Amino acid sequence: MKKKKKVFFRITSKLRPLYTTKKGVKGLIYWGIVFVVGVYLFWGIPLPTRLSSAPIPVSTKIFDRNGKLIYEIYTDKKRTPIKLSEVPEYMKEATISIEDKDFYKHQGLSYTGIIRAIFNTIFKHELQGGSTITQQLIKNSLLTDERTIRRKAQELVLTMIVEGIYSKNQILEMYLNAIPYGGTSYGVETASETYFGKPVKDLSLAQSALLAGLPQRPSTYSPFGAHPELAKSRQEEVLKQMVANKYITQDDSDKADKEPLTYASINPPQAPHFALWIKEQLANKYGDKTVEQGGLRVYTTLDLDIQNFAQLAVATEVGKLKKQKVGNGATIVTRPGTGEILAMVGSKDYFATDEDGNVNVTIASRQPGSSIKPLNYALALKNQKITPATAIADVPTCFSVAGQPAYCPVNYDGGFHGLVEVRFALGNSYNIPAVKVLALNGIDNYIAFLKQMGLTTLTEPKDYGLSATLGGILVRPYDMAVAFGVFANQGIEQPLIAVTKVMDWKGNTLEESDPTKNTLTGIRVLEPAVTFLISHILYDNNARSAAFGPSSYLNVSGHPEVSVKTGTTNDRRDNWTIGYTADAVVVTWVGNNDNTPMGGAVSGVSGASPIWNKIMKAVLDKAEKGAYDPATKGHAWPKQPDGVVGATICSDTGGSPPSQDPGNPGCPTRFEYFLSGTVPGTTNIVNQDVFINNATGQLAISSDPPDQIHTENKPTYTDPNGTLYCLTCPMASTSATIRYPLY
Repeated sequence: MKKKKKVFFRITSKLRPLYTTKKGVKGLIYWGIVFVVGVYLFWGIPLPTRLSSAPIPVSTKIFDRNGKLIYEIYTDKKRTPIKLSEVPEYMKEATISIEDKDFYKHQGLSYTGIIRAIFNTIFKHELQGGSTITQQLIKNSLLTDERTIRRKAQELVLTMIVEGIYSKNQILEMYLNAIPYGGTSYGVETASETYFGKPVKDLSLAQSALLAGLPQRPSTYSPFGAHPELAKSRQEEVLKQMVANKYITQDDSDKADKEPLTYASINPPQAPHFALWIKEQLANKYGDKTVEQGGLRVYTTLDLDIQNFAQLAVATEVGKLKKQKVGNGATIVTRPGTGEILAMVGSKDYFATDEDGNVNVTIASRQPGSSIKPLNYALALKNQKITPATAIADVPTCFSVAGQPAYCPVNYDGGFHGLVEVRFALGNSYNIPAVKVLALNGIDNYIAFLKQMGLTTLTEPKDYGLSATLGGILVRPYDMAVAFGVFANQGIEQPLIAVTKVMDWKGNTLEESDPTKNTLTGIRVLEPAVTFLISHILYDNNARSAAFGPSSYLNVSGHPEVSVKTGTTNDRRDNWTIGYTADAVVVTWVGNNDNTPMGGAVSGVSGASPIWNKIMKAVLDKAEKGAYDPATKGHAWPKQPDGVVGATICSDTGGSPPSQDPGNPGCPTRFEYFLSGTVPGTTNIVNQDVFINNATGQLAISSDPPDQIHTENKPTYTDPNGTLYCLTCPMASTSATIRYPLY
């Protein structure tokens, strides 16, 4: 007993300083904090020996606006474990090169990666890991995608333990059997069967490099995903890293890069381009693992009935254009007020091999042709540089830019039309007046305005010229739906929306948005008065009949209120029709994915317009029955807003009619709408002495010899660009070219 007391006395005497001195108290506090933090970080940490087990996955389902199933990301994992010895060296080397080049050198942790992760966590507020193969294995097999310091700490500890328990080859084997390669494919053997229809042992270098590039972002890089072109670029990056790490030669890489990749077929989902686009967005937000195993329930704005109708219309009409060398088509349908996407058809057939059908053209960049012109005219109307009655001289014209060849635009029909008022210049899509309007606006202002209207693919103004109003830019059909939605929304730029609600499979709501409560809540870009003028011109069949005829596909049966614009590039590589009302925006495109020209028969009255006509009628028929919003049933379009007035004007020069008296016979007249305060107050006609070419009777130009011209007093008109036009002279020919310096 005395001995036990002595031991107890010695222990308590040594511990006494810890609780009887300030230093001791601090020590207890310090170790207490360490203990609490340690318990918090590592309590419940899974055993590293459980690497082969994983939570039971639940499928993610994507629904349309009416609860119809569009696409399901299957519950069951497809996994066929294999031994490392069955995996080709190419596959192992490709994986190590792109994921963890120092895999066989480190002890599971990349210190440069950790430093980078710490930097991003502190300064960019982005919690990241070192991303070694061991860490990825642990994250995918033992932990969750939760981005917290606790989970990262557990990952680091488990990494060190696993590196001590297993050999490098065992870790690599488990990684190749566990890592997701997209969809339901887990493990390299299943991925090889899914994408190439063969066992992994039969993979070539090219195929191995493609598969090795998938695990980092399977939804993005999958050749079956929304951006199949990224699969190829990712493969090229893998090959580049294999060369850098001296696994293969540059010659090996070049041969693999040129090897054609033939993929296995998969069962088609409904609305495949839309579904895979949604899946990619979900993966970017929630992570691939959550999307593919987390049992999400995703409700979208898509109308599956309209989607299927649009898909059939695209496929049917493109099929009729085979002789015109048209290989593909696409469309996107939206409700402009809410921004809801009702349909997204990325190609004539998702599985078409002749046109890379899995490429989603609605989010690809193409040249818009003349379909971009309404935006140019809208800017000029907004800044009161023109009115719908302003007459512009459609005559041979060249524009000179310092250091560049002269730009001499021509009209689609190859002719010239004399004085043309803006209503008819836009309605008939004449090119020369459009270029003159852009010269009035200025490139800088124009490009800035296009960005305000929702076009996201534009670069700096210096990259463009006056051809930008004829389609000499790259835009996405998706963005054109936003831009024309501004006109439909009386000036409000409403972002597009595709997902209204995301839940987990247990019924917990992760995110929710009611588009009807966000109607017209975007940014105002134009005043209603300006959008009314543009919309009125674009639905005026008389204003376009000179070019398109009185009975074209631009007239929708039963719906005379539709505003519409076509666009065909000069080289016939792209053909568009875009139309809208307050209820719907429909953007259609036809062309070839490889950018080869279409046949000469494709124009504004063919190509995309028959597709557009069918879809627009179907959507408006449904909308008028109150399918989307009962309040819009029977909507009149377009309504005249405040700030717009009407007046009678001369139909030749757009000026105010002179008084009717015997000595002044007046001018032919018509009715026109104007922004308040812009109604013309004069006739715009000036009688003056002008130089006339003796031979042609036309206005003389600077190159005419003095002995071949004479002076006459003629009624003249000067358009906003300064072009002098003789009202009683013969129309200028192609030889009478007027040149204007820009700067």
